[in-house]
Amino acid sequence: MESEDFSDWELEKHQTIDVQDSHVNGDLTVIWRDWDKIIKNHPKMVYVNSINPGEIKGPHIHKNRTTYFSCILGNVVLVIQDNNGKLHEIKADSDKPILIAVPNGIAAAIVNPNNNIAKVLVLADIAWKPNDNEMKNIDFENYDWNKWKKQNS
Repeated sequence: MESEDFSDWELEKHQTIDVQDSHVNGDLTVIWRDWDKIIKNHPKMVYVNSINPGEIKGPHIHKNRTTYFSCILGNVVLVIQDNNGKLHEIKADSDKPILIAVPNGIAAAIVNPNNNIAKVLVLADIAWKPNDNEMKNIDFENYDWNKWKKQNS
C-alpha cells in the first residue's frame, strides 16, 4: 500500500545455510541498506518497541521525525491517519516482513491484537531526546478501537 502520506515496502528475506552440512539454519531479513534509497535521511536512532498483548500505543504525531517500522516478532496493525483524515490499517507480520514509513506530521498508532508480546524494530531519522516535546498525542475520532480488544477480556 502506498499513499502520498505514507509508504510500505516488502522486505527481502533470505534463508541462511549451515557452514558444516548446508542445511537451512534460519533466515535473514534486510531492513535497510544505504544503497536501497528507501530511507531518505539515514537513521539517527534505532530501537525495539515492545507492545503487550491487546495493547495500543498511540495514536500520536511526531512533529519533526520520520519513523520506519518493521515487525520483528509476532504481528501488529499500524493505524495511520493521512492528511485528508482517512484512516488506513496496515498489517505487519514478522513472517512476511515489510517496512512502513510514517513521515513527520502524520498520525499513527501500533496495535497488538494478539495474546503474545509483539516487537517492532523502529528506525528514526531524528534521535529522541528526553523532554524534546517532539510528539503530540491525538485522538482518532470515530475509530473503533474496541475491535482490537482481546476476545477473552
